[in-house]
Order: sequence, then structure tokens, then C-alpha cells
Amino acid sequence: MSDNALYTDLSGYYDLMCADINYHAQSNNAHRLHQIFGNGGRRHLDLACGTGPHIYYLSQENYQCSGLDINQPMLDIAKQRCPQAQFELGNMCEFDVAIPYDFITCFLYSIHYSGDIGRLTDCIESVHKALNAGGVFCFNAVDKDQINNAISAKHSVVEGDSQFSFVSSWHYRGEGETQTLKLSIEKTNAEAKQVWADEHPMVALNFNQLQELLTPYFDVHVFEHEHDKIIAWNKQSGNAIFLCVKK
Repeated sequence: MSDNALYTDLSGYYDLMCADINYHAQSNNAHRLHQIFGNGGRRHLDLACGTGPHIYYLSQENYQCSGLDINQPMLDIAKQRCPQAQFELGNMCEFDVAIPYDFITCFLYSIHYSGDIGRLTDCIESVHKALNAGGVFCFNAVDKDQINNAISAKHSVVEGDSQFSFVSSWHYRGEGETQTLKLSIEKTNAEAKQVWADEHPMVALNFNQLQELLTPYFDVHVFEHEHDKIIAWNKQSGNAIFLCVKK
């Protein structure tokens, strides 16, 4: 199954898969960071926007929101959720914009979908070109050196007559620039049990490497992966929020 196929097949269930995510808190945290570090502009672009929940909340803060994603079924759902926003099918590693943005976000560790360091650099360059002067790029990332292959995230949701169980985990073999996002989904009801499993190759790098890629383009601030408060990164935790101001 291709990287995109699982999400296409399950686009109608994607929000259930992410039911334990506090989109409101994540969006509010990004909004506050933009208030502190940004240029005051209201044009916003969400990369790898999925079904649009972050755009839904940021629109309520009076941003003029747009979304970019590689998956059309996801964008169809996003448009239903946020009819006032603009959506475009495209790749975050190679996009151009006609009118620059003030605020670009990339949530849910989606920056790692760049795949390799070369493509991640392309993404960073595309974001830099797409921002107005003093614009802000906000995303979260995971440090490859802090990945514990034994840890996974699990949750279950009942929808209609079916129960869905979701498992996701990072795996890094200890060398190289590729890590894997493993996903497993089960749908069970009285008639049958369906199982989907997939592995997504993701770019792997540590936070020192990531900051080196970003600093030619941005002033970089790194924060703890907290959404109800803003705390400087302790330089030990393996998940962090990166706030990047265009140079």
C-alpha cells in the first residue's frame, strides 16, 4: 500500500483516528506564538492540513486561512468543514504562492513527511519564499535520537455499530535519515473485523540538525511540546515546537 493509499481509503475515518488530539489547544498555542513573534498579519496557510480541524479553529481567530495537502479526499472533507477557507492539492516540499502569507503551520509532525533531508530542505525553502517579511513558520517535530521503538500510542472509538482501534508508533533503526511511522487500524462490528496496516517512511534527524537547516532562513525558537503554556525547550525532550521567524 502506498504512503497515500491508507489515508485515501480511510479519509472518512481520519477524524476518528485523531479523536484524542486536542486541535483547539494546538491551534490556540500556535496563535499565541504568532501573536508574540509574528508580524501581525492574518494570512495563514496550513501545510498537510488533512481534514482541516486546525483551520477551523484558526479561522475563529480571524485568520484568512488556506490549506495545502497531497490527499484530495481529505481536502474534500476540509472544504465541508471550513467552507470559508481556500484549499489546494499540492506537495509541501514544492509549492509556490501568488500572494505571500504571514503565518504558516504544519501540525501533527507532518514536516517529517518530507521523506529525506534534501526534500525537507526544499520544504523549508518553499516556506521561506511563501512568507511575508517577519512571517512565522510553526511546526512540531520529533528528535530521532530520542525515539523509543517500544512505545506506541493507542486509543479506541465507537462510531455507529463499529468499534475502531488505532495504534501508531515511531521506529528508528539507529542510523540514517529515515524513520518509520507505523499505523494499525481495526474496525470491528457484528459482521466482520477489518484491519489496515501501513508504514510511512519519514525523514529522521535530531534537533541540532534541524536547527542547522532552519537558521539560514529563520530566527529559530524551540519550545516544549506543551499546548496550554509556552515553555522554552529543555534540550532533553524528544518532542518540541519550532517557531521560526523569517529573516
